[in-house]
Amino acid sequence: MDLQDVPLMAMLRERMTWLNQRQDLLSENVANADTPRYVARDLKPLEFDQMMNGTVNAGTTMMTTNPRHISMSQSHSGKFEDHETPDQEFNPNGNAVSLEVEMIKVSETQAEYQAATNLYGKAMTMMKTAIGR
Repeated sequence: MDLQDVPLMAMLRERMTWLNQRQDLLSENVANADTPRYVARDLKPLEFDQMMNGTVNAGTTMMTTNPRHISMSQSHSGKFEDHETPDQEFNPNGNAVSLEVEMIKVSETQAEYQAATNLYGKAMTMMKTAIGR
């Protein structure tokens, strides 16, 4: 059985990839909080119907050298669409990043990632129980 065939696992991997990429983007916002004319960016939310239909950009598959290996293909190429999200009115230098808002987003993203990781772990435990290990 291939792990990518389990819809729950694929959706959780997709969600964790999105959250990881969002965290990277938010850290760029924090790092550029004093950069002139920098506008905060964020990822566009994943659409639930796209995730259910598996239509979020097809990804690449890792090569398996043995038929007993578990294929760990990614359901996404790793590039999600982002957009500008000014956190506040522009400063005189043109910067539109609020550290407070960005840190709240970072905290929310971290909590959501932890929840997805816990769900992934629970699903793996259920699968192990189902096969008798």
